[in-house]
Amino acid sequence: MASSSTTDFLLYPSKSFILAHGQTDDESKDKNLENIVMVRLTGQSLINMEYLKYCTALKICIMPKCSITDIDALASCPRLLKLDLHGNHINLLPDQPFWAEMKCLHLLYLHDNIISSLKNIRFLSCCPNLIALTMFDTPLSLKRKYRHYVVNNIISLKALDNFVIADEEIIEDWPRNNTFQALTPRFFVNLSRTKKVGHLFI
Repeated sequence: MASSSTTDFLLYPSKSFILAHGQTDDESKDKNLENIVMVRLTGQSLINMEYLKYCTALKICIMPKCSITDIDALASCPRLLKLDLHGNHINLLPDQPFWAEMKCLHLLYLHDNIISSLKNIRFLSCCPNLIALTMFDTPLSLKRKYRHYVVNNIISLKALDNFVIADEEIIEDWPRNNTFQALTPRFFVNLSRTKKVGHLFI
């Protein structure tokens, strides 16, 4: 018996598919791509993200474990506040102009991808208001002085990989203080915790 090809398991995220997994900020409105503010998909094997480019009001995009490799379609979604793409197949992020337009983006979850090059951090450095980033369980996170490089290139960042950034990670020769040392338990923050905002769970 011949084995099925990979494409047999890939889904094409059509307009109706995105609408079925999207939410508006006002349930009384007619649902169309232009007023979708949140899309939540988990564990779907997607061929692409093409129809998301029509979701111009999108604020929250939660798409972990969806076999995503390319996120260029999100260039049309500059209102994004939270973007969760962990557990995908992303190697290379979009370049500087993409992130420079993401002026509202505060939370970006990229852990458990195949990101390996430091140039991805240079791209992200153009995201002006990024507060929290996850990149643990990527090849990049195994590089020497990974945290130091990230926090000193993305200057708006307050938390990296579930830990608040310590002063000693930013300022060279900062006096040692065991109480406020980098990666101590008191600096742990659970970035993946879900909370309710209005009628949306983000």
